[in-house]
Amino acid sequence: MKFGEFPLANAEGLLLAHAVKLPERTLRKGHRVSLADIEALNRAGIASITAARIEDGDLDEDEAARQLAAAIAPKHLRFSEAATGRVNVYAVVDGLFVADRDVVDRLNRIDPAITVACLADHARVRAGDMVATIKIIPLAVPGSKVHAACVALRSAVAFEVKPFAEYAVSLVATELPSLKPVVMDKTAHLLQRRLSAYGNRLIREQRVAHRRDAVADAINEAMAATDRFSKLVIVFGASAVIDEDDVIPAAIRQAGGEIMSVGIPVDPGNLMVLGRIGETYVVGAPGCARSPKENGFDWVLDRILAGEKPDARDLTGMGVGGLLMEIETRPRPRDSYEEHSRPVAVAAVILAAGKASRMGEGGAHKLLALFDGMPLVRRAAETALAADATSVTVVTGHRRGEIEAALSGLGVVAIENRDYASGMASSLISGFFAPPARDADGVLVMLADMPGVTVADLNALIAAFRAASGRAIVRAVSNGKRGNPVILPRSLGDAVMRLEGDIGARHIIETSGLPVIDVDIGDAAHLDVDTPEAVMAAGGILRG
Repeated sequence: MKFGEFPLANAEGLLLAHAVKLPERTLRKGHRVSLADIEALNRAGIASITAARIEDGDLDEDEAARQLAAAIAPKHLRFSEAATGRVNVYAVVDGLFVADRDVVDRLNRIDPAITVACLADHARVRAGDMVATIKIIPLAVPGSKVHAACVALRSAVAFEVKPFAEYAVSLVATELPSLKPVVMDKTAHLLQRRLSAYGNRLIREQRVAHRRDAVADAINEAMAATDRFSKLVIVFGASAVIDEDDVIPAAIRQAGGEIMSVGIPVDPGNLMVLGRIGETYVVGAPGCARSPKENGFDWVLDRILAGEKPDARDLTGMGVGGLLMEIETRPRPRDSYEEHSRPVAVAAVILAAGKASRMGEGGAHKLLALFDGMPLVRRAAETALAADATSVTVVTGHRRGEIEAALSGLGVVAIENRDYASGMASSLISGFFAPPARDADGVLVMLADMPGVTVADLNALIAAFRAASGRAIVRAVSNGKRGNPVILPRSLGDAVMRLEGDIGARHIIETSGLPVIDVDIGDAAHLDVDTPEAVMAAGGILRG
């Protein structure tokens, strides 16, 4: 490829390096110049262009990107069309993204013009998440370089998504007088929520004395519980494991198993036990797994439920990146850097999963009622999309198919809450921890049945949250009376995970200890439409 400035007399067939604006149209970067283009450029008084001439053996950027994408085994992956030298790669299932650094590095070292970037190895992903991108830097590259890159991609699996499989998961919890039953109840409840993120559930729970023989018997009973799926046994001890002959590892051996590791280089999560009986893993969970915060237990669950067979070598290789949280006595250099390196990000979450029980037995759903000819749930989504949020997630449940159909064509992520009948708390948890919201500094929680909320209202809330550097709760009010929407900082994740039943964010707001900033948005903060009469009074038209 020859790159440079060319006179128009020699411009036919060149690829534009930069967009050129003409009175009647714009010639975009990468556009192949025609005779008609040359005439238009002449009329505009342009004597030369910066462009690239494709030489024999070269491939233009899009063709090069297409060939690279075709060389990647499509293991649960979807590829975008090539455009401006780029192909994006997406997961088509929920699972574990696994990358081979050696293969990716070898590809990227063939030529700086050819690049592949992907997520970190063993990242958990949801269907629709972008996991990698292929980008050709110049307008064309030598075909020989592309061929070499394709050979590298075909020689080994550069990356793939391993879908989560269904497992028969059993919980064995040990009891001591010092451990309150309520703690054990919450542990089981939280484990169930963890498993639901993988499409799994607990099939049984057994509580036994904190003794080796009792735990061994419980493990054997769990092993015999079902033959329908692969098995996984999780043991929560009432006391932390401190030695390979402690109760839990000793019980695994007594049950006929082997111990692969007592302890892993991930903090929090160091005090984890990994054992195996035949093909069944037995995991001695660390105490930190009683918290919803990410820890080493999650990393091991990821691998097992994605069908991998982790061993001692895999576990001892988790140290780099294994420091998952700041310890208060350490210096904290991240805060000031992160504050100044990027703006405070706010993700919007719209709760649209409820049963609308106050609408009566007529079959009408308030979120499908038409406001100015548009279903209410779509109106809420379009309002959020037009605001200054980084993403919009809609949590669905009751009449999910109709709700998601009403959102068709919008750039939102729909997350199903299968437990929606339990109340609002489960929907709030589903949205707060959905992939689009995980990396945001705050989550703007909207109720889908509030037709009066505007883009300006949402932006006012977001601006207040950013002015507080993401360290305060922001709440919509009207004449001093609290209402909705609200913005919750990411730091409240633990409190959100503990919510149960038909409870929203109000309890968190009142007990978090964080500053609360009220933003008056007028009557919109209180206008929700829970009954047919309220829908019609607000200007809506009910549909069956």
